[in-house]
Amino acid sequence: MAKESFNWKSLFINDEANNNSEGKTAAQSSTPISPAPDNKFPNQVTESFPTGSLTNPFLNEIVEVYDKGFESLNEAGFDFFELYKSVMAVGVTNPQSYQMAFAMGKSIRSDLTKEFLLQKGSFYIAEIEKVYAKYDTIGKTKKADLDNTITKEKYNLSKSISDLEAKIVELQKELEAKKIELQKIDPVNMEQLSEIQLKMEANNLAKQKILSSINTVITGINQYL
Repeated sequence: MAKESFNWKSLFINDEANNNSEGKTAAQSSTPISPAPDNKFPNQVTESFPTGSLTNPFLNEIVEVYDKGFESLNEAGFDFFELYKSVMAVGVTNPQSYQMAFAMGKSIRSDLTKEFLLQKGSFYIAEIEKVYAKYDTIGKTKKADLDNTITKEKYNLSKSISDLEAKIVELQKELEAKKIELQKIDPVNMEQLSEIQLKMEANNLAKQKILSSINTVITGINQYL
């Protein structure tokens, strides 16, 4: 049986701390028709990443996930997996490739039948569908969580912006009101300022007048007495 070091969880989750527990769950979800202790998807994470330039940069990596997962389900002896590999290598649309692969399988496994191959093919499909469904759900959940987070962040920021804009409008109104008050200060107080100025001038003149008359009398005393 072929074993490959790969974890289907790496499709969406890169947290090394969770690799072991999630790997075990993926393994437990596989229930083969024929009992085999190691007939499950592998539990390890591969660190290889594709370097090819594709529209979807993850496509090669995830195709490799499925290929290795498929291979890890293979049991000892000849079954659908070996026929699949042979047919894919020779030509999937070539009838002779199927006949040659089946003849080779018969030489290895004398009780090999078409029905057995179809049964095992259905088994592989079912196992791959299980894993796909599980991680499709994980992906959709993560996308929904991220969408919700983005929506909340946008709402909070939009509300903060609206609040700030409202404050700016209020401050602008207050600023304009203060400017108007500033412009009104001189006209409103001009009359009072003028009155004070005139009184100060009258005070000066009154002082000068009284002092002048007093000084005149003092001069007369000094001169005439």
